[in-house]
Amino acid sequence: MLQDDMAWAPEGEVAMSTLVFDSDDLERTEDFLSKAYAKMRIGSSTPSANRARIRRDTIESITVDELDLDFDMSYAVSPLGRICLCVVHSGTIEDHVYPGVEDAFGPGDVVSLAPPDLPYSGRVRGARYNITMLDPALLSQVAATVEQRTPQPVRLTGHRPHSAAAAGHLRRTIAYVRDHALSDPAIADQPLIRATVSQLLAGSVLTAFPNTALTDPTASDRNDAHPDTLQRALSHIDDHAAEPLTVADIAAAAHVSIRALQYAFRRHLDTTPMAYVRRVRLAHAHHDLVTAAPETATVADIATRWGFFHPARFAALYRETYRTTPGATLRR
Repeated sequence: MLQDDMAWAPEGEVAMSTLVFDSDDLERTEDFLSKAYAKMRIGSSTPSANRARIRRDTIESITVDELDLDFDMSYAVSPLGRICLCVVHSGTIEDHVYPGVEDAFGPGDVVSLAPPDLPYSGRVRGARYNITMLDPALLSQVAATVEQRTPQPVRLTGHRPHSAAAAGHLRRTIAYVRDHALSDPAIADQPLIRATVSQLLAGSVLTAFPNTALTDPTASDRNDAHPDTLQRALSHIDDHAAEPLTVADIAAAAHVSIRALQYAFRRHLDTTPMAYVRRVRLAHAHHDLVTAAPETATVADIATRWGFFHPARFAALYRETYRTTPGATLRR
């Protein structure tokens, strides 16, 4: 069985899509996996059981897959060209190998399967697991990189998170994206939601894994972090709050490096650029709640329009800022 349910967006926008695969035919499973990931060969050591159940949700440059294999499967995969994260729910993944690494993963483990440009191989033993893939360019968009004029792509330098706490945070972020941002096409198709999800996931990956990003400001960054830089950044955010924004976009508009931008916000406002973006969008959501007609508008619609896809978190942030609930503001 193969179902492909596409939530279509207006022309020029990227829609969320959902794909469901369910088969006990090993050849069909190999063909599906090769198309869904990269060219691969698979084999089974349990010929009496070859059932594969896969669900994929896609939103722009991110895919979140849940896989359930009731058989032992060997795999050999060509380079994916993407960052590929794996969270094991049950079962094991053994003899996982790529140049310089050999490892095995069990329930609760969250790992990066291989660098985007390297092939890998291994064996799945009756496992349920999550595969989340993202465009490597997302890391550079949210990280402080070497020099703005000659940016270097950010790379992960290890395949396991640097601590159990970091692994847990990334595991929860993946579940949060899957269960909230991708659970409703009407939410996922909002442009600000797509941008927020991408930045949230990329930031969590950078926090969890050792990588080449530099985060401490240089002397030049400190010199650039003056009030004029901050004002250019604030003006750009205010003018483009309704559009997808990254730290890299704001830094480019302010004509400084990402680190200089981050240092300017920390020095002058004691916050981060994206926290300020969230504050501005919350103010827009508040304005819309105040001016909307309660018989035609909903809190959920207004919140998602401004990039807030978790109702409880939006309500908590709104109450903390405005000392009332979004629903009370809309009704009033």
